[in-house]
Amino acid sequence: MNKKRLLIIFVKNPELGKCKTRLAATIGDKKALNFYRNMLHRTKQVTEKVDGNKAIYYSSFLDFDDLWSNEPPFYKALQKQNPDLGIKMKSAFEEAFQNGYESVCIIGSDCWALDDKVIEQAFKALESKDAVLGPSNDGGYYLLGMNQLHSEVFSDKEWSTETVAPSTIKDFKKIGLKYVLLQELTDIDNEEDLRTIPKAQIERLLK
Repeated sequence: MNKKRLLIIFVKNPELGKCKTRLAATIGDKKALNFYRNMLHRTKQVTEKVDGNKAIYYSSFLDFDDLWSNEPPFYKALQKQNPDLGIKMKSAFEEAFQNGYESVCIIGSDCWALDDKVIEQAFKALESKDAVLGPSNDGGYYLLGMNQLHSEVFSDKEWSTETVAPSTIKDFKKIGLKYVLLQELTDIDNEEDLRTIPKAQIERLLK
């Protein structure tokens, strides 16, 4: 187990009407909740295979009675209670580096195509580069990794827009970081994004 690596996993507490709201707008709150719960299970299965410690950061409250383990290499924490996603992520990275981790990556729980091989590729990139980014096809990103905190990458972003990944890459260049871009994947945010998942899997995910 590589104890110098930390994978931060940002999750939302799965509550009806409070998760996958854009998806829920067309398929309904219940199916959207089912989908998100199943995505959490998938994220758990994927991240269990990753070499390193994992920190589950909850959106609203710590849940010690859910699917995630309460034992190492999993740890549970609460996202900073601020509406700005950049502040939330910056705070999580700060905590990670203060705790002595040398390579830190963050992911969410919305990317069906993200697997342990891609995450391992990200950590491998950080062995020789300063940063790594996994761009999503909507202009955001599904993974961000760094070997030390660079606060600039969390500032002045229009989150949930197509400008996030390009703006972050611009920050990398401005700071002078050597970085790696991973393959582009799809975050599942709306009904159209569901089409990127095999049909047989979609039916199972919505139940």
